[in-house]
Amino acid sequence: MLVKTFCAAVNGLDVTTVTIEVSMTRGVLYHLTGLPDSAVKESRDRIAAACQNIGYKFPVADITVNMAPADLRKEGSAYDLPLAIAILAANNKVERGHLHEYMVVGELGLDGKLQPIRGALPVAIRARAEQFKGLIVPIQNIREAAVVNNISVYGMESLMDVIQFFNGSKYYEPTVIDTRKEFFQQQCHFDLDFADVRGQENVKRAMEVAAAGGHNLIMVGPPGSGKSMMAKRLPSILPPLSLAESLETTQIHSVAGKLGRGMSLISQRPFRSPHHTISQVALCGGGNNPQPGEISLAHNGVLFLDELPEFNKATLEVLRQPLEDRKITISRAKYTLEYPCSFMFVASSNPCPCGYYGDPTHNCVCTPGQIQRYMNKISGPLLDRIDIHCEIQAVPFAELSQMEAGESSETIRERVIKARQIQEVRYKDFKGIHSNAQMTERMIHEFAEPDAESLNMLRMAMERLKLSARAYSRILKVARTIADLEGSEKVQSIHIGEAIGYRSLDRGDWAERGL
Repeated sequence: MLVKTFCAAVNGLDVTTVTIEVSMTRGVLYHLTGLPDSAVKESRDRIAAACQNIGYKFPVADITVNMAPADLRKEGSAYDLPLAIAILAANNKVERGHLHEYMVVGELGLDGKLQPIRGALPVAIRARAEQFKGLIVPIQNIREAAVVNNISVYGMESLMDVIQFFNGSKYYEPTVIDTRKEFFQQQCHFDLDFADVRGQENVKRAMEVAAAGGHNLIMVGPPGSGKSMMAKRLPSILPPLSLAESLETTQIHSVAGKLGRGMSLISQRPFRSPHHTISQVALCGGGNNPQPGEISLAHNGVLFLDELPEFNKATLEVLRQPLEDRKITISRAKYTLEYPCSFMFVASSNPCPCGYYGDPTHNCVCTPGQIQRYMNKISGPLLDRIDIHCEIQAVPFAELSQMEAGESSETIRERVIKARQIQEVRYKDFKGIHSNAQMTERMIHEFAEPDAESLNMLRMAMERLKLSARAYSRILKVARTIADLEGSEKVQSIHIGEAIGYRSLDRGDWAERGL
């Protein structure tokens, strides 16, 4: 007797429908085909124990299981439930009449309980695209999968629940969640606020410009000056996620298994801050069982690298291409995957090994050579891709002891949103372009062309600071953002002047001057 059930294989963000075919004849052998990995091969023992513990016996027969398409490698434990249902249906313990209408995924515990899986959201999207009537997932994944409309999603606690569902012996209601209502309610609730930051008005301004245009930013200053504190508050001034961005971000976190229990859509922009010991694979993604890296988990949000020179230089260099292309292709012998990684890159650094170069309250003990070597850990090509360089000093006691709160994140965010709305209108005819940081060279000439006075100022800066052509483009992009914040149609010399001021690390006399 031949029985079919349907599940899905998740590879990167791509999902392929997998057909489980079970043929049962007289005998005692168990054959599993279709390129299963070790976790899938071990499913036979989990299924047998789960059946035993809910009152069913594993069939004593010659069982042949094929997982089609047979040339696609099957990895993970999400195939346990569809395999169990197919085997029990072939043994006449489960009604077969409606199996073809549902996609089924889930891991089995030995007691028959269902365990959560990764990638429930992209699986639900695939099930809807394949026009299945419904999707059955573990109860822990129900809110994640129920985000997808126009398909009935059922959250089950155990194998027995699924058996009763297909046999019609018990009625189950599909889960319906008003995710959009929850999404919009949670968008503006932040635990951290710029109102807590005393002083540092120049850094706040730089962060506002960065947020308004989606620009990359680096802060350089002594320990305790507030670099990490302000970076963590950056998401609170970024524009809210759109539903499309939220769905895309949630899919990545779902595939990586990073969604907490009970979560549906990610409603706030992600903020990722990996430790400086991170490896290249953990940063970019990949591995034996391919997973998104930190740069993809930061998609539509912020990637913050604290103490940038402490990171392995080879690890930092892999950021070059993703910062330009806003996607990363991971090619290995067994697979090729592509993950999106459109993120704001924010970094912080001490100015020297001891951390106090240029600090008026501490004496720096580093030699010019040590300072130069320390800053040279950040390569020129990587620094070129950072639009805004911001020097920061420790806050004096007089400002730190003030009781007045600083400008709130909500107020700054309103200005940022207005600037982004201007950019949305400007780039509405350009596919994939939503902010000034994404402008191409042709668009820079069209929308950020400087006047004669600005061009003269820019030429002097290029000659004096020996800036690259990429730095020239970055200055114009930042100047365009500053003009948008002021509501100016044209890029003026004052905007160019401020943008040039954000290229301080391009100066070659770093180790010979005071901050």
